[in-house]
Amino acid sequence: MTTDEIILKGKEVIRIEAEAVAGLEQSINEDFAKAVEVISECKGRVVLTGMGKSGLIGRKIVATLNSTGTAAIYLHPTDALHGDLGMVRKEDVVILISKSGETDEIKKLVPMLKRLKVKLIVMSGNKHSNLTREGDIFLNISVKEEACPHDLAPTSSTTATLAMGDALSVALLLKRGFTAEDFAYLHPGGSLGKRLSLEIKEIMIKGEKIPVVKEETLFKDVVFEITSKRLGTTCVVNKKGVLTGIITDGDLRRLLERTLDIKDLRAKDIMTNNPKVMKENYLASFALQQMENFKITTLIITDDINKPIGIIHLHDLINLGLQPR
Repeated sequence: MTTDEIILKGKEVIRIEAEAVAGLEQSINEDFAKAVEVISECKGRVVLTGMGKSGLIGRKIVATLNSTGTAAIYLHPTDALHGDLGMVRKEDVVILISKSGETDEIKKLVPMLKRLKVKLIVMSGNKHSNLTREGDIFLNISVKEEACPHDLAPTSSTTATLAMGDALSVALLLKRGFTAEDFAYLHPGGSLGKRLSLEIKEIMIKGEKIPVVKEETLFKDVVFEITSKRLGTTCVVNKKGVLTGIITDGDLRRLLERTLDIKDLRAKDIMTNNPKVMKENYLASFALQQMENFKITTLIITDDINKPIGIIHLHDLINLGLQPR
């Protein structure tokens, strides 16, 4: 094949599969709504089973269901026939995936699943199949053609099955009122989980590590505090320890550009009044957003009477995997 022919074939595959997914919209009907209702009312888990490529797609649907608040497991049909059927409980719902609806291993499972009196949802491309007739709910995943030129390798059909699984998962997510916070709880290790759940108090610099000087602190001691705490800034407080300003290393550079008469200068002469502050119970992602909005690299965390209790730096947030929205 020439380069042009390869490119054309690649585009053709994408087109065929896109049309297969678009055609699936007609299958989102009363049966789909019923499947969502049955699963949402299920007291157990959703058990998916399928052979070969259908099984691989089933595993992906399981992963999506679990990550969006619907407990699910995958059951290999052959293993089920040799003992693993014990995984299924009467309060579960079983989704059987078979393009033809005549997969032998799946058909052998049906009588045993019926004895357990579980609800059977059949995802198949053949509405007249034996499997479809045995199921309680039928989800049509039929496609016009496979992207495989020999119409053999599952391509369009597996893509359509995956899309149907996603449609179920998202509909269930909305049905259950699953929130972004719920998603974060199930994904604590990723950057998204951190963005949605990490609070400032969990990551802020505290105690003696907070750079702080008093309003009367001399210039040289201000420089020492900023340098020793390595944050490029220091809080300025009054005699009661209440925050009154902030001094950054940028402020010091700009001051030295204007004058070298600094011996008698004190913190109150240099500081910027009314610095940006935040409370410790805000999300770290919100702090990052505020830093981006105000073009600053540090935020002072204060208590209810405006005393500094912490400080966070932009680089620390980014190093934790947080990213601006």
